This record gives sequence, C-alpha cells and structure tokens, in this order.
Amino acid sequence: MKLSKEKIIIILTILIDVIGIGIVIPVMPFFVQSLGASAITITSLFAVFALCSFISSPLLGSLSDKFGRRPALITSLASTAIGWFFFASAHNIIILFIGRIIDGLAAGNFTIAQSYMADMSKNDKERTANMGMIGAIFGLGFIIGPIIGAVLSNISMAFPFWFVGALATLNTIAAMIFLPETNKDLHRDKKISIHPFTPIKAAIEDKFLRPRYLILFLFSLAFTVQQSVFALYTQEAFNFTVASTSYLMTAMGLIMVINQGFLLKNFWLKKFTEAKLEVWLVLVIAMSFIFMSFASIYIFMSGIFVMMLCQSVLRAVMSSRITGFSDPRKKGEVAGIMSSMMTLGMIIGPLVIGYIYIINHRLPFIISGIVLFIAFIVAYASRHKIPEKKFHHEEVTPIETI
Repeated sequence: MKLSKEKIIIILTILIDVIGIGIVIPVMPFFVQSLGASAITITSLFAVFALCSFISSPLLGSLSDKFGRRPALITSLASTAIGWFFFASAHNIIILFIGRIIDGLAAGNFTIAQSYMADMSKNDKERTANMGMIGAIFGLGFIIGPIIGAVLSNISMAFPFWFVGALATLNTIAAMIFLPETNKDLHRDKKISIHPFTPIKAAIEDKFLRPRYLILFLFSLAFTVQQSVFALYTQEAFNFTVASTSYLMTAMGLIMVINQGFLLKNFWLKKFTEAKLEVWLVLVIAMSFIFMSFASIYIFMSGIFVMMLCQSVLRAVMSSRITGFSDPRKKGEVAGIMSSMMTLGMIIGPLVIGYIYIINHRLPFIISGIVLFIAFIVAYASRHKIPEKKFHHEEVTPIETI
C-alpha cells in the first residue's frame, strides 16, 4: 500500500503516542523514585493521566468536528510535547503531575488520528486496512518503546522523556507543514460536548449490552492495576533494573503482535466461538494474575506468557461482541462508550492500588485476579443473553492505555 505524506504523519502520531506508553510503564516508576516519590505517588501519576484523558477526549472529538481535524490535532500534538518536556525537566513531584496533566489533556490526539484515517479512506475495504494498520502500529510501538526506554535511561532517567518530547515536537511541525484538513463536513453550529460521564450513563441504561460493558470495565481495571505497579513489583520481587523490565515489556509486546497478527485469525477464531472465548479467557487470565503473585520468577514468567497470549484475543472478542450486537447506526456512540469504560478502569485502579501495594507488593496481582474472576461470573451468567453468532473477524483498533 502506497502511503501519502498525510498518512505517514498520522502513523507517526500514533507511533509516538504508543512509544511514550511503552517508555512510561517500565521507566517512569524508576524516574519518579529517583525524586523520592512513593508507590502511591507513582500510581497516582498513572491515574491523573487517565482522568485528564477521560475529560478531554470527548471535548477534543467535538472540537475536531466543529473546527476541523487539523487544528485539533496540531494543538493536541503540541500539548503532548509540552507535557513530556515538563515531565522530563521535573525536580519535584508537583512538576511531574503538571506534566502528566498536560499530556493527559492532550491524549485525544489518538482519537483524532483515527478520525483522520477514517476521513482518508475511500471505501470500506480501505478503511478496514487503515484500522488494521493502526493495530499494527500499536503493537510496534509497544515493542520499540521499552527498548528506547532501556537504552536512553543509561544516559539519565529523564532522557527517554526528553526524547519522546522531541519526537512530538517534530511531529507537530510536520503536521503544521504537510497535514491538510480532511473533515469536509464541519459543523460550526455543533454544541461542544463537555460531559465525559454521558457514555457511562448510556452504558448503565443499556440493559442489553450492560453486562458486556461491565466486563470491559473490570478487564480494564484489572490490567491497569498490574500495569501501574509492574515495574515496582519486578524491582522489589526479582531485583529487575530499568533495562530488564523494559526488555521484558518488549517480549510481551512481541507475544501480543504475533498473537494478533497470526494466531487470532488462524487458530482462536477457527477453533472457538466468541461466547466461549469471552467466558473462559477471562477465567484463564484471572488465574494467570494469581500465578504472577507467586515468589518464583519461573511461575511469574509463565503467568505473563499466558496472560499476554490471552488478553489480546479477549480484547478483540469483547469489542466484537459489543459492536456486533449494537445498532449499526450507533457504532460511533458505542465505540465512545467502550473507550469511556476502559478509561474509567484506568482511573480507579491506580488511585487505590498504590495504598494496597504498600501493604504487600503481591496484593495488586491477587486483586487483579479477583476482579477478573468477578468478570468471569458476569460473563458466564450473561452468556445466553446475547444470541450466539458465528464470529467474524473485524480489525479492532486498540484503546490507548496509560
């Protein structure tokens, strides 16, 4: 597929976003610790990013519809760069939080980039290919992000964040020079949406899909809990360094890419129905989290392998179950609800888990397992409430994490 300069800029936007995530999870805890911060502060930095993203995403989406994709994306990219520079230059906790708040408020650039890709698609086939490309970029970012973090942290703990800020700055300049406006149907009279809880209310009121949304929320809650303390845990339990944690994250990214790129189509979707996958994968991942709380590094690694093998499949299945049985005229609204449910889990999980981690560093993984066991009960109890259908594979765009 020939890539236009506009599409290359959008690809770079998504890639830089995900590289930042790939650096944050393994490197940020060590950087923040060097400033004397506790586990509670570290997990709160994850939560404040998600909270700001939760507030800003619908606002930026509305602004891109009203005033155009280009100004919204350029503003978001510039804010991302500023946020990273604040974070990298921090010498106290307050500046760290300011950096994460700015970056969180700019986190809508991923959503705008998706809209750009949709605008540039000439037909359904090209749109599917473009969404699949976003998924591939997401996996690539999770592979190279931790590697960049491991290498650049040898210079200083702050240097990886200076690097991502510089990339975001270059991307902003490139967007200003080369990126055209693709939204030809601007709604200047459209009311700006500033109510982030509207999708949550819609999820609660939808009796048909409510169990699916609840499973998605619990899934996000469990995974964000382990993500926010992952580097702290590997350091305390197994004496991992920044480099070893980063390389482990790269291996996890490779498993995810291989699974989504090959096994999803050629094994999982051929052997099992979506209903069975949703129910039993939740249970298997719950058990893998419990295994990850064990003292043995071999059991921990086995739990990681099983968890990564199953979670990318489960994410695709959950998204397909929801979108496949929703009103075709409300696909955009449903996507917004799914994103909000995921983000809500990303806020609540880190807010409470720092306190629990201080009590016992193995408890977060046990709690993640319990949360997913509750999700298993919901999935099993509601498995017949949606009529079974043959699973058709659709490209599922990842939802940005912290």
